[in-house]
Amino acid sequence: MNDRLAPPATPASVASRWTRPARAVRTAIALVMVASMLVTLAVPPALASVRIKEVVDFEGVRDNMLVGYGLVVGLNGSGDSLRNSPFTEQSLVGMLERLGVNTRVTADNATNLTNMRTKNVAAVMVTATLAPYAAQGTRIDVAVSALGDASSLLGGTLLVTPLIGADGEVYAVAQGSVIVGGFSASGQGATVTKNIPTAGRVPSGGIVEREIEFALAELPVIRISLRNPDFTTSRRIADAINAHLRTGAAQPTDPASILLTVPPARRGDIVGLITDIEQLRVEPDQVARVVIDEKTGVIVMGENVRISTVAVAQGNLTVRITETPQVSQPEAFSLGQTTTTPRTDIQVDEDSNRRLAVIQEGVSLHELVQNLNALGIGPRDMISILQSIKAAGALQAEIEVM
Repeated sequence: MNDRLAPPATPASVASRWTRPARAVRTAIALVMVASMLVTLAVPPALASVRIKEVVDFEGVRDNMLVGYGLVVGLNGSGDSLRNSPFTEQSLVGMLERLGVNTRVTADNATNLTNMRTKNVAAVMVTATLAPYAAQGTRIDVAVSALGDASSLLGGTLLVTPLIGADGEVYAVAQGSVIVGGFSASGQGATVTKNIPTAGRVPSGGIVEREIEFALAELPVIRISLRNPDFTTSRRIADAINAHLRTGAAQPTDPASILLTVPPARRGDIVGLITDIEQLRVEPDQVARVVIDEKTGVIVMGENVRISTVAVAQGNLTVRITETPQVSQPEAFSLGQTTTTPRTDIQVDEDSNRRLAVIQEGVSLHELVQNLNALGIGPRDMISILQSIKAAGALQAEIEVM
């Protein structure tokens, strides 16, 4: 048995024993960081994809439009003039008669005349949107718009107005104080108007009286409709749903529709199934399109717009005519007459300093905009240039003129 004691540990020996494990730990951390970076690079950016919820609608989950005709009372002399708005007078007479008030008078040569001269009533159209699966008793917002020659609805109250749907049935009833976001004030020499005083809203002024029946939970097949129809997007959505469900339940039938057969395991849980599908992410595709609004000069280009090699020159022809007439006075005490001598100055500017600019093939949207801006042109001239490039066959995109 060796009774010799081990030599005491020195700082150098302790450091040597800890160096090898520390190096191994640092190496493992570095490998993990590299692997995470590779995984991050392999995953497409989240900003390039959107939820299916943002690009599709599900069958039966839709709004319904409601409309009605009513009267707004309590206006401070800014309502309809009954002689210029006969429908307002007829509506007011009919409403008062239903309430037991007779406003008709009989004359010698005519009957059914009225002697109303009020300016505190206005005929309005009332519109609302019935949300999907709105239960009876739910309150909804309604919009009120003047129908006659009323100048303002400020301070008015909407009387009970039935709101009907496309089938002619009453689905809601509206009533309440009208909130107007504008006003109008006038004097003898000036008029001030802010926003639109003849339109307003009644927040929570409508009450749902009838529900729209739709048995969503009993559907064996759900139709999914794309808001922007596209073959590629339709296929990608179907693939994403099938990958999530691990079945082939989703089949695209056309660019705008996907039929989803409810799996047997999800029967009775349609809400949960739709919720899961809504959260799936896809990358929607889009057609290369240039949208032009000639009324305002707005140009919107899609990301996939490409252009072939083409040379573009833009020049303006400006003709400026200036008239400077001069008066010729005769000498004093002469028999001459005062005459006007026309003097016309005509200037023609052909903008001869503009040169051809070459736009290379396959440029991106950013490069295309930069090249067009380099020519120093405005939106109006850019519209003509884009249409000319399309006519030359060098623009690989659709042009939609609004």
